[in-house]
Amino acid sequence: MPRATNAVAASKRKKKVLKQAKGYWGRGSNVYTVAKNKVEKGLTYAYRDRKAKKRTFRALWILRINAGVRQYGMSYSEFMGKVLKSDISLNRKVLADLAENHPNAFKAVVEKVKS
Repeated sequence: MPRATNAVAASKRKKKVLKQAKGYWGRGSNVYTVAKNKVEKGLTYAYRDRKAKKRTFRALWILRINAGVRQYGMSYSEFMGKVLKSDISLNRKVLADLAENHPNAFKAVVEKVKS
């Protein structure tokens, strides 16, 4: 009896991988075995970098807050310590946005923290 292969499922699986590999360079977009490896690696990077993105943005917010606070003679750590003590419930994302786009509002926060 001849060996039965599930060609429908196999071709569907290959088609799915090749669709994900669309736009890859060279054989990575049209040779299944190469595309499969590249797609796997790409998904690994995507998973890793979803975590790294959070760290990167937090670092960016800290930089912006620090730059904004230095104008008023404070350091970042000093400022954040006083923000926590004064029960201001603004997170780093909002504080960074204020520092960059709304300097007057940020100045008001700094003045409130100082007093």
